[in-house]
Amino acid sequence: MADLQEEPHTVGIGTQEPPAPAPAPARPAGALDRAAALLAVHPVADGCNTLVWTLRQSPYHDIETPDTGVDTDIPRLRSGGVGAQFWSLLVPPDPAGADTDPDQVVSDTLEQIDAALALMRRYPDGLCLALGADDMADARNRGRIASFLGPVPGRTLTDSLGALRAFHALGVRIVAPAGAPWAADELTAFGHEVVRETNRLAILLDLTGCAPNVACRITAASKAPVVVSNTGAAALNPHPDNVTDEVLLALRAANGLAMVTFDTERTGDSLHAVADHVEHVRALAGPEGVGLGAAFGAERGRPRPAGLTDPSGYPRLIAELLDRGWSETDLALLTWGNAQRVLRGVEFTARAAQHRRTA
Repeated sequence: MADLQEEPHTVGIGTQEPPAPAPAPARPAGALDRAAALLAVHPVADGCNTLVWTLRQSPYHDIETPDTGVDTDIPRLRSGGVGAQFWSLLVPPDPAGADTDPDQVVSDTLEQIDAALALMRRYPDGLCLALGADDMADARNRGRIASFLGPVPGRTLTDSLGALRAFHALGVRIVAPAGAPWAADELTAFGHEVVRETNRLAILLDLTGCAPNVACRITAASKAPVVVSNTGAAALNPHPDNVTDEVLLALRAANGLAMVTFDTERTGDSLHAVADHVEHVRALAGPEGVGLGAAFGAERGRPRPAGLTDPSGYPRLIAELLDRGWSETDLALLTWGNAQRVLRGVEFTARAAQHRRTA
C-alpha cells in the first residue's frame, strides 16, 4: 500500500491573560506543540524494545493500560508518537558470564518469537505484525503500531542457512550478528553466505554490539543497507556498545542507519546528552543515517536519562532538537523516513537478488 501522508494537525494556542477586549494574535506554537504535530504525521520508528523478554519473565502485565511495573505500554507508545516498533527477540546474556548452549539459544529464540506473536494477537487494535515497508505505512494509516520481529541472535545460525530461512518464514525480519562465531573477530566465509542470504530474503542486519572492524566488513559486504538498532556515539562516550566514527562513516557510505538509544550508561543521564549523541551521529552518518532506538521495554527501575524514562518522552526530544535548529524535514527523516528508506532498500536488494540466486 502506498505510504500515504496525512495533513499536519494545527495546534491551537490559548491567549495571554488577562484577556484583552479584542482577540490577541496567536503566538507561535511552542517547540513541544510543534513536536507533537510533527509526530502525528511522521511518527517514531523505534529500532529496539525488549518488552517481549520482560513479559516472558512477568507475564501478568496488561500493556493496554498504563502499568507502573514496566516502562512500555500501548498508551505511552501512542502518547510518544511511536508508529513502528522493532521488538527485540534477543535473550539477555547469562549474568554469571557462562556460555549458553547453542541448542538453548535456538529454543529461547523460538519462545521469544512465539511470545511476540502472542502479544500481537492479544492486542490487535494496538499492534500489527509488519513484514516490510508497505506494512509499516499501512499500519500507521490505520492507527496501529507496525511491529517487526527481530533481531534474533546470529548465534542461532551455525553451519547452515536453514535456520535463517525458517526464521524468515515465521516473520522475522532482523538478525544481529554480534556474538556469532561467523562474525566474531572477522567475517568468515560462512558469514559472507549469511550476508548474501539475508540480502536475498530482505532481512535487515543489525550490527549493534559488533566490533568496529567486523561492523565495517559486514557493511561493505552487504548489498542492502544495514542498521545499528540501538547505540550511542563512542566519540562522546567510549562505551563498548557505542559506534565509532569509523563505523558511522561506513554507514553513511553504504546508506545505512544508526539509531540512538536512551540508555544512561551509553548516552548520559539527561535529554540534552541524548540530543548531543543524535547530533554527532547525524554529523558523521548524515541526515539520512540517523534514527532512534531507545531500547525501552525493561521493568521500571532501570536508569534512564531525565525526561526520557519511557516512550511518552519522545516529543520532548523532538522539541529539544527543534530548539537546536533542526528543520522539520530532517526531523521527519529521523523519526520515520530513514527507517522506511532502509526497509525499502533491503526489499529492493532482495527483489534484484531473486533473479540471480535461488535458495
